[in-house]
Amino acid sequence: MKKLKIILTIFVLIFAIVGFLFTSVFIAMQFGWLNVRGSIESRNNSIMPTDTLIGSDPSDTSCLDTATTCRWFDTREWEVVAGGLVKDKLLIERVATETGVSSRLISAVVVPEQIRFFTSNREVFKRYFEPLKILGSLSAFSLGVSGIKQDTAKKIEEHALNPNSEFYPGDSYAELLKYESGINQDEELFNRLTNEKDHYFSYLYTAVFIKEILEQWKKAGYDISNQPQIVSTIFNIGFSKSKPNSNPQVGGTKITVGGIDYTFGELSGLFYQSEKIPEINR
Repeated sequence: MKKLKIILTIFVLIFAIVGFLFTSVFIAMQFGWLNVRGSIESRNNSIMPTDTLIGSDPSDTSCLDTATTCRWFDTREWEVVAGGLVKDKLLIERVATETGVSSRLISAVVVPEQIRFFTSNREVFKRYFEPLKILGSLSAFSLGVSGIKQDTAKKIEEHALNPNSEFYPGDSYAELLKYESGINQDEELFNRLTNEKDHYFSYLYTAVFIKEILEQWKKAGYDISNQPQIVSTIFNIGFSKSKPNSNPQVGGTKITVGGIDYTFGELSGLFYQSEKIPEINR
């Protein structure tokens, strides 16, 4: 009996110690006592080759701190976007081949949307997207890596099917977007745009939107194929505000990154004209 009492006492003590340790770790995590400076950077370096990282030069370290004003391509947000685009390079090239829209123009639309997503969701960005170097595929009611709303995606499909639409891109695009017979198209469209493992349809709808805008302006006598800042501005503000004219203005949602304000179209144009990610061609 005495031995049993001793054994039970030992078990109680063990459970008490384990409980104390778990409680201590939990409290320490809540107050950040276990955080190790540079832990995210070291994980990033193990995932991405160092030659693809932006701002890896020690002289750029201070500019990666949120307390410092820095250029868009010296920020942690850009570092992650660049890594994600490089990972998706083959998908982007496939879509470019299928649609006739350049890889860089497709990417130029994605860049400001991703940076906007990351800057407005700081905790999610730091815990998930930054360590894994992947692009976000869902933001509120905007879907996919370029933030296309479901209603906008439906309009993209409608224009691709309607030869009388001012946005009609040509005969081959409806085939790219078609659904299997009998499928729930609303559900399938949502799944297409929010697939985190395969961004193909996200890039495809983005490219077809771009093609439809380019065709609308071309029919009106204006070529904006080399004006990514205008194309991205229209992508951001929507079909209904696309009014072909001789003096289009750069604009769109304000995006603050690195302590500096940009418009959606401006940030897109800066990326397109830069030498960043040279393997994604114009």
